[in-house]
Amino acid sequence: MRIRTFLRGWAHDKRGTIAILFGLLTPVLVGGMAVGVETSYWYVSQRNQQNAADAAAMAAATNAGANYAVEAKAVAAQYGFVDGAGNVTVTATNSAACPAGGNSCYSVTIARAVPLYLTQVVGYRGDTSLADNGHGKLLRARAVAKQGAQDRQYCLLALSSVGTDFVANGGPKADLTGCSIMSNSSAVCNGSNLNADYGDAHITSTGCGLIQESGIPIVPDPYSSLASNIPADTCGGAYPQEPNKNSDPALPASNSWSGSKALNGNVQVCGDLQLTADVMIDAPAGAVLIVRNGQLDTNGHTLKTANGSAVTVVFSGTNGGSSTHAPTGKGTIDIQAPTSGPWSGVALYQDPGLTDGVNIADAGNSPTWDITGLVYLPHADVVFSGAVNKSSNGASCFVMVADILRVNGTASILSTGGCAAAGLSMPTGQVPGRGKLVS
Repeated sequence: MRIRTFLRGWAHDKRGTIAILFGLLTPVLVGGMAVGVETSYWYVSQRNQQNAADAAAMAAATNAGANYAVEAKAVAAQYGFVDGAGNVTVTATNSAACPAGGNSCYSVTIARAVPLYLTQVVGYRGDTSLADNGHGKLLRARAVAKQGAQDRQYCLLALSSVGTDFVANGGPKADLTGCSIMSNSSAVCNGSNLNADYGDAHITSTGCGLIQESGIPIVPDPYSSLASNIPADTCGGAYPQEPNKNSDPALPASNSWSGSKALNGNVQVCGDLQLTADVMIDAPAGAVLIVRNGQLDTNGHTLKTANGSAVTVVFSGTNGGSSTHAPTGKGTIDIQAPTSGPWSGVALYQDPGLTDGVNIADAGNSPTWDITGLVYLPHADVVFSGAVNKSSNGASCFVMVADILRVNGTASILSTGGCAAAGLSMPTGQVPGRGKLVS
């Protein structure tokens, strides 16, 4: 009877149960903790690898040169992942598939084998072998980037895509500080870099600019479409020219200007326009002066816009014959371009349909140019030799676009940086920029 009572009490006695259960569960708890701690380590390590891969891929895309892989591995090493050391492998390619299509992206993969520690308690043997024949876990991180682009504005743009369309000879006194130049073919500067901020070229840039970059995409002509604003020819075929000899007739009064001129809207001069004295243009609402089949001969005098006035001088007409479609003569052109309307920011404009009589042999010097705005000469071979200052009453903005630009030793732009205030959208190109991640 006592034995039966003892056995019944022992069966219902729960003292020590927890100890037994804890003993049975200890291996499970230890294994779970081991897996948790080590997988957390893997996660942190893989995140560090991913950060390194991201930075290395962006560096490779920014470099975009023959040594892009060297650049990528150097950046990865800065994050502590040295290719070939510590079970680390860093690989880079410049022909990775891009998410948006094509195979021109830069990819960097960082692989690292880490040894196993606590996870072996639960029998995990990893997925790779280490150099010492131990078991390891292979962690991978991959990043894909492509070369970015940034806008660059130019105050001198040579449009020709053949040969060398920007040339500077000598030029120790030439000063294009604050100005970047662009050649749609090649640029060569002998004797001076012109102090230009950037000297860019589609083919090669040699000696031009404080920073010289080749292989830049061509900048399309940004102003040719403005020709649609040139009014129709109302001259009836008569285009008086300056007399070359005593027997030639003198220019009519409509072609000989002096004193104050009140202009509004489109004003057309048929043939040559010659100044016989200084001329002050009064055009508060802005005006467009069209010189058709003729030159603007300052003749030793000054053509100037009054304070608060603006003008665009357009050279238009037909090819052939002996017409010169450009400013000529000793004197000064001191004009401010309109800051609004279809000719906003445009000071001098050669009709892109003209290919004859468009060259300028002494730009900025004969006559002197004090100009706020754009000088557009799309088919002209221009020798730029004078110091261009801003107009007396306008902002500090000067941009010249020509087919071919040749810079002489005294060429300079004395004021820059005010084209937004002058109403001009400057020629802008896309140049390689910092790489950006795409996946």
